[in-house]
Amino acid sequence: MAYMNDVDDKFYERADAHIHLSNDQITEDVGRGKVSSSTMYSTARFNAWVSACSCDSRENMIEDKAEMLEYFVSEYKKMLDENLDDYIENFNEYMGVDDKSA
Repeated sequence: MAYMNDVDDKFYERADAHIHLSNDQITEDVGRGKVSSSTMYSTARFNAWVSACSCDSRENMIEDKAEMLEYFVSEYKKMLDENLDDYIENFNEYMGVDDKSA
């Protein structure tokens, strides 16, 4: 499962489209946390389907399940770590904080 390592020229464009959709779903009644949960669920559901597409049988999927879990969890952790570091580095700019004390 090496396809997440293959970042093409539309990678960030597709990611931004998902981010815009999630942002559009945030309302007064549906907060960021609920949208985040739905987004994570949809990603997990989609990745389960992608994984199933790479298998030729139910038994093959059962055999490969631990490897699939390890792969997706590891990739998500790397991506989240990278984005958390980016927000830490650029917190004031991204969050609109006017830090005149710095």
